This record gives sequence, structure tokens and C-alpha cells, in this order.
Amino acid sequence: MNIIEIVSDTFRRDFLGCYGNNWIHTENLDAFARNSLVFDKAYVASFPTIPHRRDLFTGRYTFSYSKWSQRGIIPNLPRDEVILSQLLRQVGYTTMLIVDTYHMIRDTHGFDRGFDGWWWIRGQEHDRFMTNPSKDSKERREAMGTRYLQNVSMRRFEEDYFVAQTMNSAIKWLELNYNQHKKFFLHVDTFDPHEPWDPPKWYAEMYDPEWEGGDVKGGAYIEGKADLGSANYLKEKELKHLRALYAGEVTMVDRWVGRLLQKIEDLGLFENTMVIFTTDHGTFLGEHGYIRKSSHLYEEVAHIPLIIKMPDCFGGIRGRCNALVQPTDLMPTFLDIAGAQCPGTVQGKSLVPLIKGKTYDEREIVVSSASLIDKDPIFSVLSALRITVTSKEWTFIMARSDAPLKDEVGAKTEPELYHLPTDPKQDHNLYDEKKGVAQELHGKMVHFLESIGTKEAVLQHWREFKNN
Repeated sequence: MNIIEIVSDTFRRDFLGCYGNNWIHTENLDAFARNSLVFDKAYVASFPTIPHRRDLFTGRYTFSYSKWSQRGIIPNLPRDEVILSQLLRQVGYTTMLIVDTYHMIRDTHGFDRGFDGWWWIRGQEHDRFMTNPSKDSKERREAMGTRYLQNVSMRRFEEDYFVAQTMNSAIKWLELNYNQHKKFFLHVDTFDPHEPWDPPKWYAEMYDPEWEGGDVKGGAYIEGKADLGSANYLKEKELKHLRALYAGEVTMVDRWVGRLLQKIEDLGLFENTMVIFTTDHGTFLGEHGYIRKSSHLYEEVAHIPLIIKMPDCFGGIRGRCNALVQPTDLMPTFLDIAGAQCPGTVQGKSLVPLIKGKTYDEREIVVSSASLIDKDPIFSVLSALRITVTSKEWTFIMARSDAPLKDEVGAKTEPELYHLPTDPKQDHNLYDEKKGVAQELHGKMVHFLESIGTKEAVLQHWREFKNN
């Protein structure tokens, strides 16, 4: 069986129609979901972009022992990790990586390791790609960043946008390879709808046709910006437009992923191919006082889409699945499908029993976190001031014992407990009223961290509550 994995960065679950959204156009992914198994309780494990890809490629909770090497000092996918692409090659798969998420390729990140081939679509974010001066206005340079605008300076048509280039590249690879290999694994990774939120204007006008305010500050992704992550400096009409820009990006992603899905159908690949759509995390659009991502992992960021379509011949079920699952589960699932032996390094659980509708030993909790091993003095979103623990009923957000009183946008680092069935937006902190529930979830979290081999030097910061 072939495997095609599509990862769309920073894609909010609640912006998809198949997860209940009623105002954003995502017709292609919604149609895909109707013929698939939709996981309703999929949650981030390691956060953000690169830690998540490590989890995908290793099947491990890498937040417990590794961090993001921002300057390429060490590979972000170390050579001693046992990885998915290599194991699939050992059982006869041709492996291919198509990516515009430049963090995976630049410097010594190493995520191309184990792939028979890889294509990199250049120019995302701070990629050192184009050098021609940007002719954009000062307002737009401040909102989007000069490097990004240099990189997109040759863009003229929708097909020039990154997600379009990436999906078209995947289409071309499939046309060349769909019947040339015994079986293949294709990983397609697009950075959209990651910020800066800069869709073609017709997509933004679809959701905010009356906007006349120019470029929104909140569309920026500027390192070192004092208010990075805070929504407090944006007016409500600006936040509305920011949501329209993001919604426009989501619809554009849906349109181009839809073209890839149509090509998969045209080539007859749905008859013998497992196809997955997912993301690494969501983003904030004013909720809880944040914009963009933050290691304060509320539902908007931690709760992610996961949709899996199996060939009819496999006998998998369609519909909804309510089990708690995480990205670490995808590697053992793929190995199970491929008939490959799952190495002892893997910490995730194969989803094949769920896909087949069979008995499954469900988790009681899932744990979502940025790196636990230290605090990053440059970019605090990459290291954990908090851990999020989620059960089917509750979310407990625990602060690190030595965390400062407030985080980078002034939010208090204190214990938080939310009852998801009655408070899905997590507006009402019940910690003081339900400390027993928090303590039970905390105990399960500590047991989980111990079970995955977290070192005591790391675990000591999470054994006791802060501000208990």
C-alpha cells in the first residue's frame, strides 16, 4: 500500500467545515473527510514546527529530551534517531519529500535524511533566497518583513504562491511516479497557512470585503518585535481583518490541496493508497489575548485536525473517531500498514486497530508541550513555561515551578483547569474549585513523563505546582 502524508502548517482545526466551521470555504477537505476517518480528539505532542516534525519522523515525544537548534549547531533530526523514511525504505518503499517548510531543510536540520529524493520549494519566511530590493510600502514591509517580501517579489499569479507550488510539485511527482514503484511514501509539507497571512486579495475580500485599513500589524512575523504574540495592540476591526486574512489562507490551502486530491483520484491511487491530512498546531487570532502561536497551549493551538482515508480494499471504517491520539502515533501506524517492524524507540501507538474499528487500548490523557529541557532566552515560544494535559473531559495547563510570574505577553503563569464539554473556549478557570481533578491529571502527567524516560533534571520542574 502507498502512503501519502499531507502536512499543512498552522492549520486551525475549527476553521474546517468537517470540524464544525460554518463560515469558511473548505469544500475540498470537507469532501475528503466525508470518505475518511476523522479524528475528533487529535492533539499536538511536541510544539511548534520542527519539534512536531521530529515526532512525526521518529514516533517519539521529543519535547522531553531535545530542543530546536536555531543556528544549525546540531541537526534538528539527529543522526542517532531511528526514522520513518529509512525504515520504510528497508521494506521496499520509494520515499519522497516535497517541502516548502524551509526550516526542515536549511542549515543542518536534516529532515531529508532517508528519502530517496526531495524537492524544496524556496522562499518561505526568512529563507535566504531572493536579493532584489522590495518595492513594497513601509507599512507592508513592517507588516510582512523585508526578507519575505524580497522572496515573493516575483509572484504574479495564484499559482506562484507557495502552497500552489508545493501541491503542483506533488502532482508532477505523482504523474511521473504513480505506477513506477512497487510502493511509495510521499510526504508533502506546506508552510501555509502559517503567517505572515498574505493570501491573494480575492480570498481576503471573501471574508472582509469592506476592509480599507491597509496592512494589519498582526499579519507580521517579525523576530524581536516587542509585542510579538500579543493581541492587545490591535483594534477589533483589525482583529476581524486578521481573521479574514487567515481564513483566506485556509481557503487557498483547501483549493490547492484539493487539486492534489483530485490528481490522486485521477491516477487511481485511492484504490491502493493511504492518504492523511493533518497539521502541526493551530494559532491564536485574538483568543486569550494572543495572536500567532504561543507555548500557552490552549485548544486553538493544541487541538489539531487529523483525517485518514484508507483504500476500500483495506476494510477500514469511515466516520468519526473519539479516541485521544497524537502525531507520535502516525509513524507506528505507517510501519504497521507497511508490514515493517516497529523499533523499540517508538513511543506512539499504531492507529490501525482504530482504523479497522477494532478494540483499542485508549489513553486517558495526552500531553502537549514545547521543549522541556531548558528555557530559550531568545524566543520563549520554543521552550515550555507550561505543559497542557488533556483528557476527554478536562484540560489542565500547569506552569513550570520556576516560571516567571508572567509570560512574554503578560499572561499569568498559574495553574488552569477547564471543563471542555461545558467550556470549549476555555474561558472559565476551575482550578480553585476543582483542585482534585487537577491533581489527578498532574499525577497522570508525571507518570507519563516518567514512562517515556524523561530525565529527573527535567522532570523536577514539573513535579510540583507553581502558585498552588
